[in-house]
Amino acid sequence: MHDSFRGGTAYTRGRYVPVAEASVSPLDWAFTRSDVVYDVVHVFENGFFRLVDHLDRFEASMRARRLAPPETREEMAAILHRCVALAGLRDSYVAMVALRGRPRIAGSRRIEDCDNHFMAYAVPWIDVIPKDVQARGAHLWVASRPRVPDASVDPTVKNYQWSDLTSGLFEAQDHGADSAIVCDEAGFVTEGPGFNVFVVKDGDVRTPDRGSLHGITRRTVLELCGAMSLKASVAPIHRDDLEGADEVFLATTAGGVMPASRVNGTIYGNDRPGPISLRIKEAYWQMHRDGLHRTEVIRDM
Repeated sequence: MHDSFRGGTAYTRGRYVPVAEASVSPLDWAFTRSDVVYDVVHVFENGFFRLVDHLDRFEASMRARRLAPPETREEMAAILHRCVALAGLRDSYVAMVALRGRPRIAGSRRIEDCDNHFMAYAVPWIDVIPKDVQARGAHLWVASRPRVPDASVDPTVKNYQWSDLTSGLFEAQDHGADSAIVCDEAGFVTEGPGFNVFVVKDGDVRTPDRGSLHGITRRTVLELCGAMSLKASVAPIHRDDLEGADEVFLATTAGGVMPASRVNGTIYGNDRPGPISLRIKEAYWQMHRDGLHRTEVIRDM
């Protein structure tokens, strides 16, 4: 590892550079139109977790948005390995990004005039809810502004349209909360800024059936619930169900399974993470320690 890569490594336009030096043209439609899709995989103790699943979802997102960078899937995977290796990271947040590009013809509004391109980067591990906050349980705020409708922006295609999620973060900050939960126009729970939401009631685990990314951690939680003989489902969750829940927890690649202890004025249990949330969290990390779904980082490429 070169010292210049210590803070993270990025791949852009065929070159590996320190992440702080990576850039996107102000004329790139990824910047001007948020015409971009991405995915994030994490590295735990020198191994990618569910890399194949993340690459599958990334490919599906690119197809949905008609993005076709020149790199093959195999080349993209190799680039991710190289970014982690150059940064010298054992635990890492690793992103893959497909961008529309800038028009070859100045001022063109034709999508086909843009050359799509691929970027990637590896930076030190990120927890969207800090570990000390996870330990006492996240305090969440239900945003008053609704989620952009699924019919307008498909939430299953991982994208940088975060205006509604960021507005939710503004509200959470204003109310002294750690993060936000966003509902749709009808008052049904969707997701939060960078995470899926789960509720636990009478031992049953549910996650929203709308407005949400089909998270890889979400999928892992549902699989773990099956293995633990916990009833789990993807189903409608109204915001009123949050008040009546026994537990709430969050799930994301950037932090794993993260229990909550408060939502708005509702305090769960003894104002600490709930027992089922903690069981699932422990099982999730045990899966990592056992090496399930692991792809060893290649460092001698």
